[in-house]
Amino acid sequence: MSKRIHVVPHESGWATRREGALRVGSTHHTQAEATEAARSTALREHGEVVIHRPDGRIRDANSYGNDPFPPKG
Repeated sequence: MSKRIHVVPHESGWATRREGALRVGSTHHTQAEATEAARSTALREHGEVVIHRPDGRIRDANSYGNDPFPPKG
């Protein structure tokens, strides 16, 4: 199962959905609540959170754990 969790628009507000899953994992009233739920899971599983805009486009992504492409600097 993918460790990438998407925060996506949902009819009741916002939802978390694992990449490749057919159903949402949890629903939330705000994007911030959904993002925090996804972040909590990603921290525990060393995964990644992908946050979408209301129109579905990707807004941001954050890795929690072993980043295969760490920033140089």
